[in-house]
Amino acid sequence: MTAINKAQQNRNTIFVEDALVADIREYPGDQFIMRLDAPKCAARATAGSFAHIQCDESIPMRRPLSIMRADASEGWIEILFKIVGEGLRALGNRKIGDKVSVIGPIGHGFVPTPERPRTLLIGGGVGIPPMIFLAETLNEDKRPWQPLVIMGSEIPFPFESAKSKIPTSWLADDVNSTMPLVESWNIPARLASLQGYEGCFDGYVTDLAREWLKTLPKTELRKVEVFSCGPTPMLKAVAALAREFELPCQVSLEEFMACAVGGCAGCAVPVKTADGTAMKRVCVDGPVFDAASVFPE
Repeated sequence: MTAINKAQQNRNTIFVEDALVADIREYPGDQFIMRLDAPKCAARATAGSFAHIQCDESIPMRRPLSIMRADASEGWIEILFKIVGEGLRALGNRKIGDKVSVIGPIGHGFVPTPERPRTLLIGGGVGIPPMIFLAETLNEDKRPWQPLVIMGSEIPFPFESAKSKIPTSWLADDVNSTMPLVESWNIPARLASLQGYEGCFDGYVTDLAREWLKTLPKTELRKVEVFSCGPTPMLKAVAALAREFELPCQVSLEEFMACAVGGCAGCAVPVKTADGTAMKRVCVDGPVFDAASVFPE
């Protein structure tokens, strides 16, 4: 594919629109969930895609934020973000009814394999949103997916957790905290943290995932596929876990971005290909990649 054709493949798939803030909720740890009326973005968003958002007119650089949920029929998207600088602080100060410039949806999302219906979704921190989007996508699909969602955080989770009513025989009974939204889709989910939060698994998300994987016979392991988003050290650990159990794994990378539409190449990362190592742009070539290609042994 020529460079021109590569550019053209994203034509009429990424939109610029002035979105209205429909709702904004603040959670402990300077975390926010914002709902934006952005019908063009919502119509094409997929689990793993993101939006490039202008935090404030006085701040020229946009921020790439994963899409947590999208409703094409109602025309909204939801994003989760944590304040880590003045840009996101300005975004957190937006009010219902404010206009926010949105470019999106951007990037290639997760592609589950129907032959591996036991999908293991692992999200950490601000990498949780794509896992929620993927879980909802699988729930709405007609095929018999069997997802398990594992989420980890070292600050309070950006939702009010609850005791799960979905049993997990592979865990102690007191490891029962879940996200009510995911539970409402009848999808088992468990939380992990080193902070001693009630009902959470005491350890890393990969430790919790291993507890489940080691209970599966080989016939069932052949039905498992792993999907993950989170900090780079966590993704490296997830990739190692996938290698340990010989599982395919897709990861969504988090990188600093300037343009987010493939022009500046500021988010390029080395990716192992059949022709050797190549530099790929996280924004448009990803953000989802095969874990083995970005975290080789």
